[in-house]
Amino acid sequence: MDDFNIIVRPLVTEQGMHFANARSAYSFEVNSRANKTQIKNAVERIYSVKVDKVRTANCRGKYRRRGRHFGMTPNWKKAVVYLKPEFHIDLF
Repeated sequence: MDDFNIIVRPLVTEQGMHFANARSAYSFEVNSRANKTQIKNAVERIYSVKVDKVRTANCRGKYRRRGRHFGMTPNWKKAVVYLKPEFHIDLF
């Protein structure tokens, strides 16, 4: 997989901004087939930083309703990337 296919998009939320400032931890939506090593290498190459550790979570899709019909949003994978103390990402 290509680095830009592994990292789908950064997750910019209030909690994510707090973690970025307090713990140097950044959240990303990643490809559901990517493992922690691939995510670590992709973030290091894209943003030119050193990654300390990676935590991942599989997020289940939610039920949504359109009129009287029900459906589900797709499942996705979230990665929280902790950087070494001397690095930061300017995107957040």
